[in-house]
Amino acid sequence: MPEKTINLKRVAIEPVTRVEGHGKVSLLLDEDNNVKRARFHIVEFRGFERFVQGRPYWEAPVLVQRLCGICPVSHHLAAAKAMDMIVGADTLTPTAEKMRRLMHYGQFFQSHTLHFFHLVSPDLLFGFEADPAIRNIIGVAKKFPDLAVQGVMMRKFGQEIIKATAGKKIHGTGAIPGGINKNLSVAERDGFLKEIDQMVEWARGALKIAKDYTTEHLEKLASFGSFDSNHLSLVRDDGAMDIYHGRLRAIDSSGETIIDDADYRTYFDYIAEEVRNWTYMKFPFIKSLGPEKGWYRVGPLARLNTCDFIDTPEAEAERKEFSALTEGKPNNITMAYHWARMIETLHSIEKIRELLNDDDLQGDDLVTTGERRDEGIGLIEAPRGTLFHHYKVNEQGQIVMANLIVSTTNNNEPMNRAVQRVAADQLSGNEVTEGLLNSIEVAIRAYDPCLSCATHAMGRMPLIVELYDHEGRLIDRKTKR
Repeated sequence: MPEKTINLKRVAIEPVTRVEGHGKVSLLLDEDNNVKRARFHIVEFRGFERFVQGRPYWEAPVLVQRLCGICPVSHHLAAAKAMDMIVGADTLTPTAEKMRRLMHYGQFFQSHTLHFFHLVSPDLLFGFEADPAIRNIIGVAKKFPDLAVQGVMMRKFGQEIIKATAGKKIHGTGAIPGGINKNLSVAERDGFLKEIDQMVEWARGALKIAKDYTTEHLEKLASFGSFDSNHLSLVRDDGAMDIYHGRLRAIDSSGETIIDDADYRTYFDYIAEEVRNWTYMKFPFIKSLGPEKGWYRVGPLARLNTCDFIDTPEAEAERKEFSALTEGKPNNITMAYHWARMIETLHSIEKIRELLNDDDLQGDDLVTTGERRDEGIGLIEAPRGTLFHHYKVNEQGQIVMANLIVSTTNNNEPMNRAVQRVAADQLSGNEVTEGLLNSIEVAIRAYDPCLSCATHAMGRMPLIVELYDHEGRLIDRKTKR
């Protein structure tokens, strides 16, 4: 007797808005509109790993940051750390390291602020199913003008920190192999210190919004795009959160250690990448667990789960409250990314204040070198998660190999699972609605994916969903306007 076939319908969401690059979501439904499969596709190909080959190694920190206009500092610093290995700079001067750290905390502050106020707050303040005509940053500015101003001014502050340390707000040149090319002047320092108290206060307020929203809607959010997962990040030698440097730590969903504070220069002993034929983005996994069970989450949620403590007082107090929600076990609630992200925002401004009061920033010893090597590996915690840069160079100083595992690549499988969970919960047995479409985007947006930071539509989002029957005939079409 022949096997019974199931007629499937396909729903395509293309493009997915507010992501770095071009992406789409495809859903396969059975005849009862139950979701059988959900995939988040990255359909844009970017060949940085190939076209940096042949370039001199000292260009890498400036060249590779062209990957992104929102988080270029992360690529700039990860590549610079890799080039430090190439030139034999095993230890930077105090001025060089602290200037880089200040640059990086400025990047965290502005990036997290941009994401929270401009992309996320409309969903939190108005609701996932609110009229898209008001569910946008303009709607926030009209109804909550003080919040809108805070978001703009906080991001401006972070960008000015980047400009003072990297030379430009976007695609700077401050970090060079072996160090940095400028220090922070007293005038620059004093200008930032005049604003620092206000920035701390605003960071506290933004954190309260994210925390209150999560705790007040906990019953709904606990299942919204959520699932048990492994978590990976860098941690300092003493277990503290460290976004600039550290050792690789991975834990499972119950908090058991998978990777025990490993030297990140041997990351390839622990991490592998799987290729699938329906997307240009790879799927990293922990080798010891294999591709089926070894996938993991990175970013704010993972960092708070993997670290033992945060070394600034206010953020550490908030981390403890965050951890208490799950009684010290890892938090696997996808929408808790926002709460974790704003704890990191508070931590960033605390660290900025600490660094601004450090006299080493006015030092003149900026660069160090040592014995030349032919391989360099730089890892850093980007706002969106752990970022891997790995290069090899020849005797002429040309790059001959480059491997980049971008933060969002690490989150590829979790984002797909979040889409699957939301689609199954929200769509199964129901008609396609605007609220459903946004719910799928909300799940993706929780990870702050860095695929195309230019697609920030306001109210009128170019999202099209087409529903086909099992014979490929178009039976329904929805547009998001």
